[in-house]
Amino acid sequence: MEEMYVTVTGFAKYYGKKPFEIGNVLVCMKDPSNKYDTEAIVVKLPIIGKVGYLANTPYTVAGGTVSAGRIYDKVEDKFYIRVMFTTQSKIICRIESGSDDDFEKAIQSQLMEKEDWIQT
Repeated sequence: MEEMYVTVTGFAKYYGKKPFEIGNVLVCMKDPSNKYDTEAIVVKLPIIGKVGYLANTPYTVAGGTVSAGRIYDKVEDKFYIRVMFTTQSKIICRIESGSDDDFEKAIQSQLMEKEDWIQT
């Protein structure tokens, strides 16, 4: 797959920007049972759960990124993204390719380094 970037939105409803340190890896999962958006893709971290959604409207998708609807049929049900940039209202991430094991190890390492905010 070509290099693609997505916008994470809705994070203020969960843990704010804490999980989105530059370089962090997060898990994305299709959420077809979402009653508001049949192409919804939720962003999660093990242990803490949902941290946001991939943007899917013209108002939430940052310039230069693609919407959840545009990638929905191009990605697996579960895939990974890496935080590249942050703004006050948006998180810009790159869709990653590689081994699930490698990404899961990276996520576990991130979580161990940031135990202080996970428990608050």
